[in-house]
Amino acid sequence: MINNDILQILATAFGLGLLVGLQREKAESALAGIRTFPLISLMGAMTGLVAQHFGGWILASGFITLAIVILSAKFALFKSNQDLGITTEVAALLMYIVGAYLTFGDATIAIVVGALTAVLLQMKDVLHDFVRKMGERDILAIMRFVAIALVILPILPNQNYGPFHVLNPYDIWRMVVLIVAISLMGYAAYKVFKDKAGTLLAGILGGLISSTATTVSYARNTKTLPETSSLAAIAIMLASTVSVIRVTLAFMVVSPSATSVIAPPLLTLFAIMVVICVVLYFSRSGETHTMPEPDNPAELTSAIVFGLLYGGIIFAVAAAKEMFGQQSLYLIAMISGLTDVDAITLSTGRLVEGQRLEAHTGWQLVMIAIMANLVFKWGAIAVLGNKALLKKLTVIFGAAFMVGLGILAGW
Repeated sequence: MINNDILQILATAFGLGLLVGLQREKAESALAGIRTFPLISLMGAMTGLVAQHFGGWILASGFITLAIVILSAKFALFKSNQDLGITTEVAALLMYIVGAYLTFGDATIAIVVGALTAVLLQMKDVLHDFVRKMGERDILAIMRFVAIALVILPILPNQNYGPFHVLNPYDIWRMVVLIVAISLMGYAAYKVFKDKAGTLLAGILGGLISSTATTVSYARNTKTLPETSSLAAIAIMLASTVSVIRVTLAFMVVSPSATSVIAPPLLTLFAIMVVICVVLYFSRSGETHTMPEPDNPAELTSAIVFGLLYGGIIFAVAAAKEMFGQQSLYLIAMISGLTDVDAITLSTGRLVEGQRLEAHTGWQLVMIAIMANLVFKWGAIAVLGNKALLKKLTVIFGAAFMVGLGILAGW
């Protein structure tokens, strides 16, 4: 009697081994390639199946045997003065474990690990180039993020404090980790594509890192380089557009149950701002230029400030709703959105998910914060930028602002 479950396990093990083996063959690995890796993952799967009847020592014996074979092959390569790296060897041992795990664990996890192994092997040049471009402050940024996410977060108490029971240290810091992670991804992408960061890419990365900081940087540049005003306007508008989808996705992550209510109006604003960006891009003039160096997003001081801001806003929203009614929330959203839309977005999303605030009111508060942030950016451009940039973005931001008002009034 054919067991379909076993056939599926073997097929998955073979496919994952073939995937990794294909990459190693393309990389011209001297140790193992497109034939050896499927055999290794199948060996792991078969050993796992046999171990179900004879005990775990079978799995351990298979692993040790494979390690001895790899060491023998490695020794032969060493004697012939070939590459002494151990990436392929570690990948081979991992694929054995993946094949064995398929026999008793979650197939999805095994598939994810196998696919990630292939991707990691394929990205060798990209990753090495990325590390070479990293400076001391970039290494420190990663270390600080590890501290923020893996050291500080786990030790914080996960319970509510305060008179309105909305201040949860663990939850507050979790939001800090989320925002720093998004910004750090944008910062890492900047490091990879720095020399190729034209106007479009610069605007996208700026929106991921900080649209406000991007606006300030480009506005300052136009004072000394007035010929870049047209492209600066595109980058600033694009960064502001990306920031809208960024906060929308953050809102949906924090408050998934209200996605059907909060997503449509915010995505409508995003879509219209994309259209404005397209029109602006095709009417551009001047030469493409690279993105100004952004500030490090993983500074511990900045993380603490954001955490305090987020906690303060979530407390203020809860207190204002309780003491002064719902109308007072719009003023809080307007003030907090001037410099930071993330904090009001996450605090509102948490209150919506906890059913302490209606979803309809939640997206309205975020929309008001987005509009207030546009006003703040316009003010920064008026102070720091040249007249040509101010003229362009007065019209562009004005159009986006009116769209936001229309959505608020008619949705």
